[in-house]
Amino acid sequence: MYGGYKRILKIDLTNETVKSELTDLLFARKFLGGNGFGVKLLYDTVTAETDPLGEDNALVIVVGPANGTIFPGAAITGIMTKSPLNGLFIDSYMGGHFGTELKSAGYDAVVITGKLKNPKFLVIENQSINFYDAEDLWGLETSKTQIKIKEKLRNPEFQVACIGPAGENLVKYASVICDTRAWGRGGIGAVFGAKNLKAIAVRGDGDIEIADPDGFLKFTTESLEIMKKHPALGKAIPSMGSTGSIDGNNSIGILGTRNWQRETFENAWKISGNAMLEQNLRIGHKACSSCIARSAIFWKARCGEYAGIVSRGPEYETLYAYGSILENDNPDSIIAADRLSDELGIDTMSTGVVIAWVMECFEKGILTAKDIDGLDVVFGNHKIILDMIRKIAKREGIGDILAEGVKVASERIGKGSNEFAIHVKGLELAGHTARGLKGMGLGYAVSSRGGSHQDTRPGAERSGKLDRAVIEGKPEHVIKNQRMTTIGDSLILCRRHAEPFFGEYLSEKYVELINLLTGFNLDLDELNMIADRIYTLERMFNCREGITRKDDILPPRFMKEPIPDGPSKGMFMRPEELDMMLDEYYSLRGWDIKTGIPPQEKLIELDLV
Repeated sequence: MYGGYKRILKIDLTNETVKSELTDLLFARKFLGGNGFGVKLLYDTVTAETDPLGEDNALVIVVGPANGTIFPGAAITGIMTKSPLNGLFIDSYMGGHFGTELKSAGYDAVVITGKLKNPKFLVIENQSINFYDAEDLWGLETSKTQIKIKEKLRNPEFQVACIGPAGENLVKYASVICDTRAWGRGGIGAVFGAKNLKAIAVRGDGDIEIADPDGFLKFTTESLEIMKKHPALGKAIPSMGSTGSIDGNNSIGILGTRNWQRETFENAWKISGNAMLEQNLRIGHKACSSCIARSAIFWKARCGEYAGIVSRGPEYETLYAYGSILENDNPDSIIAADRLSDELGIDTMSTGVVIAWVMECFEKGILTAKDIDGLDVVFGNHKIILDMIRKIAKREGIGDILAEGVKVASERIGKGSNEFAIHVKGLELAGHTARGLKGMGLGYAVSSRGGSHQDTRPGAERSGKLDRAVIEGKPEHVIKNQRMTTIGDSLILCRRHAEPFFGEYLSEKYVELINLLTGFNLDLDELNMIADRIYTLERMFNCREGITRKDDILPPRFMKEPIPDGPSKGMFMRPEELDMMLDEYYSLRGWDIKTGIPPQEKLIELDLV
């Protein structure tokens, strides 16, 4: 079928049974692929009563109509589940080659339910699905796990997505690692661990059919030439990935610092991409399938106890999480922390925010040295970061409560520590301000995931295209931007290629690409409808879990404490500003203004009932 649509694979781990069914083209037109397929399949598989760590929870792995083609950036694989961190919808996306292999194996989605009796890994090779014992792999770090599985299968071409000790120990923000890429957020690794699923290995050699091959080749060739000339794709990203955002955000006073007590970091330049290049820490880079950005930068620590450690990354978010938010200006320690996090299989963003919260608890006397196992957990002390990561991943000492996430940890510790627990709906915040970017603040508040920067993107406000200090027009901007990210995640395309080429909103270029791939003959109105259908279904998933308007809120710090200094001094999200934006956002979405719940008539309009 055109668009490469072939089959949906369903795997029951409890009985170790497998069935596959042809992808229905009406279903494909309604939900497109990727994000759309994932949320629909997950919504229909789990219920409000499903325990995220129970055998009834599902893992839904997805690709889209662009995956496996030569279109630049079509290398992303998505996964959806009910998050153990907050019990809500979570999706995560990783680059690399896993998705290309899965698409070539003939699958648009893989739905995994049940629980294995003993640790095993799953192998998908075209139409052959098998389970292998993983008792000897349990406890291994992710790099060793991948090596050993490829050795067992006697084929280095397999792509292996696996968990490390954090996933095995059910850390609520454990990740899944493939090569050096990650399904990072929301505790997907813990769901793997709860199912005794150590890894999934995939390989395929099938062809992918395109509706208009000649038109697609022409569109791709023209797109490639435009992308090559873009300053970010052509130069900045290949040289330093996203690390340049450290300098950019700090220069306008929106870099999370000292657990977001401040948004300017005096020593930010020491952990910036430019500084790391000047110190000769960059040793190479690597590309995903169909990638022109080659943004997987490898960095090597040069100094002190970290000398010799190599990591793919850190990217901007990890420099924020293990750098500025901890007031850590030692780039070598961040490289080491990034590598350790990948090996143990744990989300760097959530881990950094949790450690920053502990540092502030210690600073305020809420936690003592005895409470935190004698560690000197103070801002600026890079020497304790690796110890804290290990404790969390292994649930040792203070790490046991921290493994539950900052929301639960602050509720258990109490003493007002929730006032500076930086999360939205239980998911720790990414490295983009909710005070200095008003639209981003709204985007966080209404995000299906929680504190994620992937539903709403910061670029338009950060670049100055939109006035970041005002709320006027921001609800419309957020919805249009969410439509773009929703469709991008359904195709599935890499943000680093899609945003520079397609822009912040859906456009006729998206329509043209989709029609060339699928032959659906969509127009822009129908594409917007598909985006709204998918995003509203994500909202319905969360509403089924009890989410309403009262939960579309920001951390207290962002709504009570103005930024104290720097270029954004005085900015914060006033409660009345957020309320006004929520009113308009719900109205434009067609959701109930009082509750934030999509009404029946909207569901009928979107063909969701």
